[in-house]
Amino acid sequence: MSDEETKTRELPEAFARVLARFDDHLSLERSVSPNTVRAYVGDVTSLLDHAHRLRLEAVDEIDIRTLRSWLARLHTQGASRTTLARRASAARVFTAWATRRGHMSADPGAALSSPKAHQRLPEVLRPAEAEAVLTIAAADADEPDDLRDLAVLELLYATGARVSELCGLDIDDLDRARQTVRVLGKGNKERTIPVGRPALCAVDAWLERGRPMWATADSGPALLLGAGGRRLDPRTARRVVHERLAAVEGVPDMGPHGFRHTAATHLLEGGADLRSVQELLGHATLTTTQIYTHVSIERLRATYERAHPRA
Repeated sequence: MSDEETKTRELPEAFARVLARFDDHLSLERSVSPNTVRAYVGDVTSLLDHAHRLRLEAVDEIDIRTLRSWLARLHTQGASRTTLARRASAARVFTAWATRRGHMSADPGAALSSPKAHQRLPEVLRPAEAEAVLTIAAADADEPDDLRDLAVLELLYATGARVSELCGLDIDDLDRARQTVRVLGKGNKERTIPVGRPALCAVDAWLERGRPMWATADSGPALLLGAGGRRLDPRTARRVVHERLAAVEGVPDMGPHGFRHTAATHLLEGGADLRSVQELLGHATLTTTQIYTHVSIERLRATYERAHPRA
């Protein structure tokens, strides 16, 4: 049993009941991803456990001092600024919902500020590095696992899709005539992404010479499969990316999200506008997409310092 499950079991009934309703709200009404539900419920469980330690007996007794003391305790336990910012965000979502539903008479989260997380620039492959990874992967693509791996790499780089979106693809999500792929993103929002010919060729090779050798009655319409014939698991996709990058000397190690960063950065450096990249990545706000402009500026600065005689 996990720590969060233990905390939930030990919560007073009044807390546990509200937490269960919040879980249902996230899962059924907001339709957020299972990972997001787990993260939010885990954070709120920590908050309610802290309130219980303070001898509070009802959700309505939680005030701004409770929230601040909870974050302060997490800080003393070594939580990073990023973690504190995420937990504060979860608390605000929870208290706003609890106030709307009548579990709280006022919303203490509205007055809660949180430390701004350090914005780390994502590591990305340079165009020549991406080309080298894909070329080497294509040279070895004869067996089913090699064909599948090449399709994974090409699709990640071509679409900038999240690994969960990639693994969720079905065969009929590809439209070869229009050269697009349909993905189901966060909040069950569907979007259509252009796909280049190299990625389509890699997928076709996998479908013709790889997938039939692994497909079973359990495969269903899944585009990408594991060796056992079931839909490709995101953990396997991550392992594939790490292993394929490790096979190319001088290429930085990264997971599928690194390919997402790489695709966005290369699009911007190639002249794509920020709004188009936002649509391609499925970002809810333009602010999230703007970090990729920072990556491009950092590259420009590094090039300037190397090349300009008076840099």
